[in-house]
Amino acid sequence: MRNLTKEYLETAIKLICGPRAKDYGDKVINHGNIAKLWSAYLDKEITAHDAAIMLGLLKIARAKFGNPHADTYIDAAAYMAIAGECKLEGDRKETTKETWSEGYAKWKKTNKKE
Repeated sequence: MRNLTKEYLETAIKLICGPRAKDYGDKVINHGNIAKLWSAYLDKEITAHDAAIMLGLLKIARAKFGNPHADTYIDAAAYMAIAGECKLEGDRKETTKETWSEGYAKWKKTNKKE
């Protein structure tokens, strides 16, 4: 019998630790950057944890009102896992926070076209 829960969670892990990590860099720092942009727009402080939770809520809204696909549930699971990491690891990473330009330079260096 097919275990969709296991398949979805395994796919979420592969995406977070694989291609998306390569494309977007450290997930906690990335969600911290999202939070900074949202904070500036809203004139209210948003944390990396908040950003990940709200992105998960976006997926929940799509599941409720749209025509959800497997990736809706996979992405929602991934965002919740990232939210947990942001909450538990965010303080540690905040002390080693890099600027946007430093992060971009590091990303550019690791994603050089050969």
